[in-house]
Amino acid sequence: MKNFQFFCFLFFLCFFLIQPIQAMNLEKGKELFYNNCTACHMGGKNLIIPEKNLKKESLEANGMNTIKAIRYQVINGKNGMPAFGGRLTENEIEDIAFYILKESNGNFLENK
Repeated sequence: MKNFQFFCFLFFLCFFLIQPIQAMNLEKGKELFYNNCTACHMGGKNLIIPEKNLKKESLEANGMNTIKAIRYQVINGKNGMPAFGGRLTENEIEDIAFYILKESNGNFLENK
């Protein structure tokens, strides 16, 4: 009986608490992305180095297809990309990374 109660608790936690938080973070990530990244990355493109865009294929080819890798890039910058480590909080950067990964799966199609 206790296992069943624990399972019900986990189910509740996952489906009623975590999903809305992820949706909220996705919206926050979208807003942060538009406020900080679209000057160079509108629609998932890269105006500085076009082949290093935010489309799924490019992220995979460049080893940037994880939240950890995107966070590192945003925090530290590289090549023409400035570092945002001192400008954005870790949570904000995490939200941006989550948004980029989600949008890259659809290749930023809705943002064209």
